[in-house]
Amino acid sequence: MRSRLAARSTRLVLAAAAVAALAATTACGPEDPTENGASAPSAASSSAADDGKGEAPAGDSASGGSTSASGSKSSGGGGDQGDSGTGDKSGYGQSCGTNDLDFTVTWEAQPISHYLITAKAKSGITCYLDVNTPSVSFGSGADGVASPVGQGGEDPIKLSGSSVAYAGIKVKTTEGEGGKQFEHVIIATTEEDPDPAQVELPDAPTVDKPIVTNWSTKRDETIPRVN
Repeated sequence: MRSRLAARSTRLVLAAAAVAALAATTACGPEDPTENGASAPSAASSSAADDGKGEAPAGDSASGGSTSASGSKSSGGGGDQGDSGTGDKSGYGQSCGTNDLDFTVTWEAQPISHYLITAKAKSGITCYLDVNTPSVSFGSGADGVASPVGQGGEDPIKLSGSSVAYAGIKVKTTEGEGGKQFEHVIIATTEEDPDPAQVELPDAPTVDKPIVTNWSTKRDETIPRVN
């Protein structure tokens, strides 16, 4: 009887020891992160951490741009807006507008009578006549527009300081008494120039089917001849 009680007591002691050991193992094991309110990392964030790369900064996405490997940002818009947005013209400088220039018109009797336009850049301005022929007209009618004759010409002509460009006008290319008299001539560097210059003539010639030469730095190249 005593031996059975002793054996039973021994089993109870072993069972109690096993329970205690199991409880101790559970208490010392890794803590479940959900018990203290922290969530387990998602698969997406784990992947980003493994790759060493994150999402693009929100500012880049909002601006429509992208950042290259070198760190420079490319525009998400249209084409290159480098030199063409600064006024640079084909690498040599700004084009002469009519309001960049001072004009004078003189009467030249020899070797063929004509009017000579002299164009000079205003003080402090450097520009280029990159349109070869000036726009010249008398009055507002289409019949007063001078036709280009294609004589002379350099493209482009740089105007700065004391440098000048010349163009010649023959105001009447018809025979007889036809035509109209004008005291001023209208000059522009291009047909589209919104601010043409009105220059007083040395007299009031009769104008009928006028012609005009190209710009040139040589006066003898700007004597207009009827072809």
